[in-house]
Parts: sequence; structure tokens; C-alpha cells
Amino acid sequence: MRLVAGSFGWPFQGSWKSTWVPGLLTVVLLPVLFIPLLGYAIAATRAAEHTPPESPPPWRISPRLLSDGFWTSVLVVLTVLPFAIALNPLAVALRDVARGEPYAHVIALLVLALPWGLVALLVIPHATAAFAASGDPRDLFDVRAALRGVRRDFMTWNVSAAAMVTAWAIGIACVGLLCVGIVPGVFYAILVSAHAAAALHREGPRPSTR
Repeated sequence: MRLVAGSFGWPFQGSWKSTWVPGLLTVVLLPVLFIPLLGYAIAATRAAEHTPPESPPPWRISPRLLSDGFWTSVLVVLTVLPFAIALNPLAVALRDVARGEPYAHVIALLVLALPWGLVALLVIPHATAAFAASGDPRDLFDVRAALRGVRRDFMTWNVSAAAMVTAWAIGIACVGLLCVGIVPGVFYAILVSAHAAAALHREGPRPSTR
């Protein structure tokens, strides 16, 4: 439980002006600035991997941040691609059951969301944590190492994954329930996910999962 509590409170540490203001702007311009945003997520993970974890880092556009963002975007695309390819064929197969469009695509998307989410949670947290620590892009694509990490410390992975899923649920809930909009919710979820992923590759003793 310490890990979960620490992850949810971590985004509010440090200077919010140097973290949140650029972060919110980047989320607003996500279609254009997704590479810097992903690069910052890696930088945040790297900061959280220290013992004790550092505060969310201030935004600094640098070659390393852009490189980290590029390689992380490649990982995300490769993770999504098989399910994106399967979307249309599955929607066609479900067209009669769903009584036409757009319901067929909606149902197909929901059917594929669960296995994609599981694959993403199994691979991306360990991969990004290892990449943040080493700076070696090959760590992002070492699926075997990610799965070994899950088996080696299933409890920490399970709690980290729960924190990530909950953070993204909170982020989506920000649209209506909290009346603050999805932009701060998304950036909050990114920071929580970075801190939770860092627990999988943190220097020194790991925080208790109880």
C-alpha cells in the first residue's frame, strides 16, 4: 500500500510550475508533441527510480528527452499494431451480431481492449523502467526480460499495475466527475504510472507493497 500511496501523491511533489504547466500544454498538443511527452514520462520514471525518489523533474527539452520519446513511441506503436490490424476484420465478423455500424466497431474495440491492456501491462512497465535506468533502447524491446521481471516479483508488478490502471481511471473520470477536464487527468495518470513503473527497477530497497 505504501507504493500505491506514494505513486498517487508523487505528481504533487516539487515545483508544479515547472512540471504541470508544460505538461498540460504538451497533453493539449498531444498529436504534435507526443514524442516529448513520452520522453518526459521516461525522465519522470528515471527520477522516481532513485532512493528516495526524486520529485517529478522540471521540463527540459533535450536530445535525450526526444530520443527517449522516440524509442518509447516505437514501443507503443508495436504494442498497439497487432490489435489495430485485427480491429476491422473483427468488426466485419461482428457486423451481423452488432446489427451494423458503428456498433460493430465499438464492440470489436471493446473486445480487443482487454487483451491489449494485458499485453501493455505485462511488457511496458518493466521495459520502460529498464530503459529509464540504462538508457539503452534495446531494453524497451526485450519482451523476455519484461516477462521474467513479472515472474520474479509478481507482487510488486501487480501493485504497480493496479496503481497505473487506477490512475488512468481517475484521469478519465476527471472529464465529468471532477469537472477539471481530461487534460490534467491524463498528465496525472502519466506521472503516477511513471512512479509505479519505477518501483520495478528502483535503486536500493523497494517500497513495501503492503
